[in-house]
Amino acid sequence: MAVSGVEPMNEPSAVRASGYRWVLLVAFMLAVAVNQLLWISFAPITGEAAAFYGVDDLAIGLLSLVFMVVFIVVSIPASWVIDTYGIRVGVGIGAVLTGAFGLLRGLLAADYAWVLVSQVGVAVGQPFVLNAIAKIAGRWFPVGERATAAGLSSLAIYVGIFAGLAATPAIVLRSSLPAALLAYGALAAGIAVLFLLLARERPPTPVGPEERSLVFDGLKEVFRNRGFRLLLVLFFIGLGVFNAVTTWIEDIVRPRGFTMDQAGLVGGLMVLGGIVGAIVIPPLSDRLRRRVPFLLLALAGAIPGLVGLTFAAHYGLLLVSAFVLGAFLLAAGPLGFQYGAEITYPAPEGTSNGLLLLAGQISGIAFIVGMDALKSPATGSMTLSLVILTALLAFAVLLATRLKESRIGAE
Repeated sequence: MAVSGVEPMNEPSAVRASGYRWVLLVAFMLAVAVNQLLWISFAPITGEAAAFYGVDDLAIGLLSLVFMVVFIVVSIPASWVIDTYGIRVGVGIGAVLTGAFGLLRGLLAADYAWVLVSQVGVAVGQPFVLNAIAKIAGRWFPVGERATAAGLSSLAIYVGIFAGLAATPAIVLRSSLPAALLAYGALAAGIAVLFLLLARERPPTPVGPEERSLVFDGLKEVFRNRGFRLLLVLFFIGLGVFNAVTTWIEDIVRPRGFTMDQAGLVGGLMVLGGIVGAIVIPPLSDRLRRRVPFLLLALAGAIPGLVGLTFAAHYGLLLVSAFVLGAFLLAAGPLGFQYGAEITYPAPEGTSNGLLLLAGQISGIAFIVGMDALKSPATGSMTLSLVILTALLAFAVLLATRLKESRIGAE
């Protein structure tokens, strides 16, 4: 049984990690990726979707926003399920909800009301998937590989978002919106079946001690931890910025004369940068056994990218700025998940992971609504709100300087 007050978790001198950890990780990454694909699929085609359904831009934004609203309600129960019943049950629920409601969305794609209902169903599945990132890294991977495992899981988030941003405009322009949603739904259903077939709960031999406090005891522990409270603020700002920018990507660039296809590529390049960042930065953190310097680098490096995204009038500069923003900002996610799990040990990983994501969903809602409210009535420009977000990122860098290095990572 999980207990509190245990000794710090150290990596054994000779850990025999199961090779099946990579099979499980790939199956999990597919479940993560398709869930995020369904979330972001309307963002690059806001104008086209609004015309198709006969609604305004905010109604299309709601199809993405609902994920953040639902996350706030479902995140803690989902973390409890993951930490109490395990990976196969917890992530399995998320994968099945994503597949079932993704397919329903495709079959009833012509009706906005049913599409919104389906988005809610997929959104309920999201925390069951995303809140397990640190749990899978902690249960299946030795300490020296955990930031890498969390980075690859986060990479799946970015791959799914990239696919949605880059592929959806192309499919819609060459075929139709219902055809795109049906294809995505069939893919989600197939991945749900695959995950259920491949998922395993534990490796044959443990990779280290798994003593963890009970879920609700863990909630008390994480909120007593000053470092974790600072990390919550960093996720509130960083993940909120990402959620808002990806949701309104077409509206951000449209006033400068860029097309729907170009908006999709801008969003895609931002996420492609995140893929590169997630491949490069977390493994460096594992190699050097340091978390805080890389968190600082990620937050500071994102600022020039957001400035370029705000003001660039040349398409090439806009693409470069989006790539830089993604490469640094999105690399902070997996580092933050692993750092949070380390500094709050023995609190359950699902609890710390879920709370960090929850902070970003709350801010995402506020930032998305705020950006719509602050956009120029005459031109639709979102420059003012983007400048405010840039200032918040600068504040996050200052806060990150107050973090202390993880003892577990250092050991």
